Amino acid sequence: MPEEVLFKFEQRMDRAEIADYLRTVADSLEAGESITLEAGDESVTMTPPSRPTFEIKAEHETPSSGGQGELSVEFELEWDEGEDEAGDLQIG
Repeated sequence: MPEEVLFKFEQRMDRAEIADYLRTVADSLEAGESITLEAGDESVTMTPPSRPTFEIKAEHETPSSGGQGELSVEFELEWDEGEDEAGDLQIG
C-alpha cells in the first residue's frame, strides 16, 4: 500500500522540550480529543479511535561505510481509516 506523508517535523531539541510535546499528545489521547500537529505552514489534525494499535520500536542503524551508527526510539499509533473514533483510550 503506498504511503503518503501528511506531516513531517524534525529538529534537535532538549529532552524536556520533547517530553512537553509527548505530554501534550498523551493528554489529548487521555481526553479522547483530536491531535493537531503544526509547524510553519504545515498542519494536520487526526482523531485516533478508542483502541488504536500502539507500537514502540527501538532501532540501531549501522552505516554501510563505517563510522558511528544512529540509535532511535519510535512511538507510533496506527488505525484503519473509518475505524470508530468514539470512546475512551486506556493505556495501562
